[in-house]
Amino acid sequence: MSRHVVAPVRDLPPGSRKLVTVKGRPIAIFNIDGELFGILNRCPHQGGSLCEGRLIGLVESDQPGEYRFSRPNEILRCPWHGWEFDLRTGQSRCEPDRIQVKSYEVAVEQGQNVCEGPYVAETFPVSVEEDYVVVEV
Repeated sequence: MSRHVVAPVRDLPPGSRKLVTVKGRPIAIFNIDGELFGILNRCPHQGGSLCEGRLIGLVESDQPGEYRFSRPNEILRCPWHGWEFDLRTGQSRCEPDRIQVKSYEVAVEQGQNVCEGPYVAETFPVSVEEDYVVVEV
């Protein structure tokens, strides 16, 4: 697997999300209280944009009448039909053995380490012709 630089840390403060494209794959990056998660930005149900989904937690109970809220903002709900996925694993909350969304490892690296590689930054050749800037795609 290759590693790709997708953003400076300042672009993803806690509580934020960012949609990036790596090798043609749309990947949603989430910063939950300083911990980073990456998932494919496509719901397996009908292709909804998971980056636009609502982050929720779990309500758990060991016995009737006693409830506790856990894992705040770690469950992602698809904005189209409400399918829910665990940000840590990509597993579906309704059928975890059968349905999941691809998850990606996300890490923070120091700038000095990134310069030395083996990371890949997406670049495009640019040339100036008279008064125009041309980007080759």
